Amino acid sequence: MGTTKTDDEAGTTEATEVKPDEETVHATAAEETPEEATAEADLVEAEGDEPSGVGQGAGAVVSAALGFVSLSGSWVGTVASARQSLIGQMHAQTSSASGVAKLLKEGYGDAWQATALWGGIFALLALVVGVVVLARPAFGAPGRPQAVWIKSVAWGGVALGVIGLLLAVLKYTDVLLGLPSAG
Repeated sequence: MGTTKTDDEAGTTEATEVKPDEETVHATAAEETPEEATAEADLVEAEGDEPSGVGQGAGAVVSAALGFVSLSGSWVGTVASARQSLIGQMHAQTSSASGVAKLLKEGYGDAWQATALWGGIFALLALVVGVVVLARPAFGAPGRPQAVWIKSVAWGGVALGVIGLLLAVLKYTDVLLGLPSAG
């Protein structure tokens, strides 16, 4: 950036532009701190020249949330369980020869399996979303590293998804907390 001298300073009637010498420009650029360089790079990233990673971060958080829901239960799983329980009770009451074993299976076993099924679906979604977030840099911008927090949260989502899927399979197959025997 140059400055313009006025008529009094230049001693002429024309305005002349004074340009800084190259040493001054290079000295000013060398004085820039790493924080300023990082801030400038972040500003360029925010302006849209390069992808910001917001989508990957959101995907990682969604993966972790889905994994948590697969372990803790969801509204959908609760409603499906209650529905199966109601259907089982209706079948048991309309059947004239309903035994305790049939009541347990239809009233509680099917509801338990419905809960396990929905937990497994959420776990599988967490697993898929987490893997996609982790694999995204290989297909999008291979030269640009992924933020550490995105990797950490995505790995957390994958781990929760694997644990949730394993527990859902164990619950669905009655290996984990199976129904008590009626007789």
